[in-house]
Amino acid sequence: METLLLTHKEVEEILTDIAEVIEAVESAFREKGLGRVQMPAKVYLNFTKYEGDLRAMPAYLEEMDIASVKVVNSHPGNKHLHNLPTVMAVIILAEPKTGFPLAIMDGTHITKMRTGAAGGVASKYLAVRNPRKIAMIGAGTQARTQLQALMTLYKTIEQVNVYDINPDNAVKYVNEMHTLYSGVVFSIKPTVKEAVDDVDIITTTTPSRKPVVMNEWIDEGVHFNCIGADAPGKQELDPAILKRAKIVVDDYEQALHSGEVNVPVSQGILSREDIYAELGEVVAGLKKGRETDGEVTVFTSTGLAIQDAVTAYMVYSKALRIKKGTPLEIIHTEV
Repeated sequence: METLLLTHKEVEEILTDIAEVIEAVESAFREKGLGRVQMPAKVYLNFTKYEGDLRAMPAYLEEMDIASVKVVNSHPGNKHLHNLPTVMAVIILAEPKTGFPLAIMDGTHITKMRTGAAGGVASKYLAVRNPRKIAMIGAGTQARTQLQALMTLYKTIEQVNVYDINPDNAVKYVNEMHTLYSGVVFSIKPTVKEAVDDVDIITTTTPSRKPVVMNEWIDEGVHFNCIGADAPGKQELDPAILKRAKIVVDDYEQALHSGEVNVPVSQGILSREDIYAELGEVVAGLKKGRETDGEVTVFTSTGLAIQDAVTAYMVYSKALRIKKGTPLEIIHTEV
């Protein structure tokens, strides 16, 4: 038996349609909501002296019979110190029946796509029905797939407001995105306050450790996709927004540890009881999503191993069909 090795370039060539990823990720959340997954908590190695960490993320979707482990880092200083990406990942896809490693693949592109897809799934259930204006706070890598997911879901979006602490990043982002979505008005805003004014969906993708979006700027009916807070101490929203919002998390324990709610909970401003639901419960129909046009809704994303598993399996299945990748005899299988 051979293990299929898939490089970053090969994964990128295979995984191009975010609509397919949204569908797969939605099914993963549904399985979680129905209690049919095994997903131990992320294991962290903290490299304090390098201001980074390494995480191991295992998952098994029982009914779908898909299992994987992702190893992923987060080193915010990588780009300017080492000319490396902030986030790099490798995924091992295993056969549940035997434990054999079916594939080893680059997980960096998968991570970007499945995280963007999660924002899309959350918006589908929590945002107003026909959003017209959206705001992107942060114009880095993740802002691209988040926008891609929203533009795939909604044909009603007319304007995208963009803010980044680095104006050059905002210009680069708008130039790139406008070539993809030429019928949409992109507007670079000098402040977060101006970016979030009179919008339907706000997506935050910053590494901030203090609130960047304040409560007094937010109208009724807004939906937030909070993507940046993925480690203890990170936060992007004024806790007063969370106090008035319907909060939906991807996973209770991960969110309390490292999601948008982690700081307010640690400070006693919020409690677990203030969290309305996990997204899987909403997708599975166990709890309602948006119920009124005036609700403020917040999705806090920490990134789940089940998202990686279903997306990696999609890549593997396509690779077999189109004969991409390099089969290698990594494991000695003779008994």
